Formats: sequence, C-alpha cells, structure tokens
Amino acid sequence: MRTRELQKFEKKLLQRRQEVMREMGLLRESVAGATTKEATGDHSSHSFHMADQGTDHQEREQTFMFASKSKRCLYHIDEALRRIKDKTYGKCLTCGKPISMERLNALPHARFCIDCKEKEEQSGGPVKK
Repeated sequence: MRTRELQKFEKKLLQRRQEVMREMGLLRESVAGATTKEATGDHSSHSFHMADQGTDHQEREQTFMFASKSKRCLYHIDEALRRIKDKTYGKCLTCGKPISMERLNALPHARFCIDCKEKEEQSGGPVKK
C-alpha cells in the first residue's frame, strides 16, 4: 500500500478513535451520574414501581453494553494503527492476502479479507491458517 493511502487511513482511524473516546466519555458521565445519585440516596429520579426499576436497570445494562462495544472498537482501531506503523496494514491476519480497498474504506480497522471474515462468521470463531 502506498504511503499516501496509509496516511489517509491513519487519519480516518485517528478521527474514529477520537469519536469513540468522546462517546466513552459521555457513557462514563451517564453511569457516574446515576451511581452518584444512588450512593447519596437520592432516588428522586427513580420510581419505586417495579416496572420503572426494571427499565432503569435495563438502561444501565445497555450503557454497559455500549461501553464494552466501544472499548472493543477502540482496541481494534489501536491495533490497526499499530499495523500501519508495522507496515502490515491492509493484509488479512488469517491468509495474508490484501484486504480490498472497498472493505478498508468501509471499515478502516478491518483485520480480515472478506473471504476469511465470512468463514469466521460461518464457523463461529477465528479461522485457522
């Protein structure tokens, strides 16, 4: 891959990393706000009705799920940035073939070519070399 292309993808990855970090900050604030209210005994925004308590619990679970997804996305972005520095970016981690530009444009932190990714999804786990 040419230097100009690598720079373009590095810029995309850094922008996406910044977006994910901002999202994680917002999630952290919402969780911290809820936790602070509960710790001080201020349940004014929480109803004592069981259905409302269930909704509150579900919202907290969703927040933690989004935070987990964001953390995983951040890991993959950081790994893609590392591969740019290692000069291995754009190569499938399974078969070593180039990942198509269309795929990288759609998902700059892609680790696998489309064939290997499809095999992974069908088998339910990573495909061995």
